[in-house]
Amino acid sequence: MKERDHELITVSQAARLRGVTPQAIYELIERGRLRSVERYGLTLVFKSEVERFAPLPPGRKAKKG
Repeated sequence: MKERDHELITVSQAARLRGVTPQAIYELIERGRLRSVERYGLTLVFKSEVERFAPLPPGRKAKKG
């Protein structure tokens, strides 16, 4: 792994990078789709993992049925 792969960013930074809310990042962490570490009282995520997620389509999800 390159050094950049180990770069840690805050949940807020990750949310801005992906164009989502911090809550959406926390949900990814809770579902095990994004690794996190606790440092200095902050939840941090790996920038490289955040960047690997496909961009989310704009708008609301379609209703089923």
